[in-house]
Amino acid sequence: QVELVESGGGLVQPGGSLTLSCSAYTSIFSILNMAWFRQAPGKQREFVASVNAGAGTDYAASVKGRFTISRDHAKTTVYLQMNSLKPEDTGVYYCNAVSVRTRQPTPYWGQGTQVTVSS
Repeated sequence: QVELVESGGGLVQPGGSLTLSCSAYTSIFSILNMAWFRQAPGKQREFVASVNAGAGTDYAASVKGRFTISRDHAKTTVYLQMNSLKPEDTGVYYCNAVSVRTRQPTPYWGQGTQVTVSS
């Protein structure tokens, strides 16, 4: 079990940028595979990006080339740098630990952080 606290969301214009942070309060952060998910109004939660313990990354097709996921082991924090934001990126963003192959998250979710892309 891991306590996760997301931050950094806000209101941004289309084409703008935001960086989200996920602070993980756990002693086993270094061996966890981590991912970002998002949920838009009326939609199911969807996978956005993942980073494994060795810093290998994977991205949803909708964000590839625009978003960058990274992690800082010393700070036990995961980041999501979001560039060229679109209105379709609007939603609540969550982080969680996931399995390597299936991206299945744990059932323990934080409150997330709201990202709104609008002019």
